[in-house]
Amino acid sequence: MRDSRKTKYDNDKLTKRLQRQVGSAVVDYQMIEEGDRVMVCLSGGKDSYAMLEILQSLQARAPINFELIAVNLDQKQPGFPEHVLPDYLDNKQIEYKIVEEDTYSIVKDKIPEGKTTCSLCSRLRRGILYRTAAQLGASKIALGHHLDDMVETLFLNMFHGARMKSMPPKLVSDDKQNVVIRPLAYCRENDLAQFAQLKDFPIIPCNLCGSQENLQRKKIKQMLAAWDQESPGRVLNIFKSMSRLTPSHLFDRELFDFSNLRPDMADQMGELDIAFDRSAIDVVTALSSQ
Repeated sequence: MRDSRKTKYDNDKLTKRLQRQVGSAVVDYQMIEEGDRVMVCLSGGKDSYAMLEILQSLQARAPINFELIAVNLDQKQPGFPEHVLPDYLDNKQIEYKIVEEDTYSIVKDKIPEGKTTCSLCSRLRRGILYRTAAQLGASKIALGHHLDDMVETLFLNMFHGARMKSMPPKLVSDDKQNVVIRPLAYCRENDLAQFAQLKDFPIIPCNLCGSQENLQRKKIKQMLAAWDQESPGRVLNIFKSMSRLTPSHLFDRELFDFSNLRPDMADQMGELDIAFDRSAIDVVTALSSQ
């Protein structure tokens, strides 16, 4: 009896934490507004299932009115269980649309065997989803990327693109016609995995990109997992650092005017720093007094 009570307590705590995190992200970045029609992209993976479930719970008690419509892109991968998502969504009485486009054949035809397919696959998928959003009259497109995805993307861009860039919580799409939001921005992947088990979501694995062993993202994920195990909280601190930038202490000349920097500009810098740490200053002082 005690174990069952503890399990229920832990499950309730997990659910409330995820709901609170999604609610905070939505409010912090004004992701959803009065009258929005939000197209929730449902892949069949744990993250998108969780996003839809949590957005529904927020919709029920939000102080604003907004609509949700789930959209799945059936890319015609061999063995894809076409009945799973319609059965699930019908049972949940959720408005939805299944879009059928054979992007699988295009990707397999264009990408040589052994090469990663993600870039072309994502471009094709993105264009189809943008078109679908316009057809459905959606004002926002919700994607299921979470905190760990964003930190991984930061390192991918630094390691392989020499650019400090990640996934923003909200952006204007490439076609300049849509606003894309990421309501799971504050959620950890481990929590989402536990939530998926709790809710017994009918997970559909991706046998196009999910099985690729040479993905750089997998290597970054392994690195971050090791860091989190070695020093719990490190990945979370990296994520927090993305919203706490000090332009005067970086190197981007477009973000900070280094060329015209003068002592009387101290009030404009936002944060000052001493040139040396305390131990170095003590050494200099001691030497000068000899």
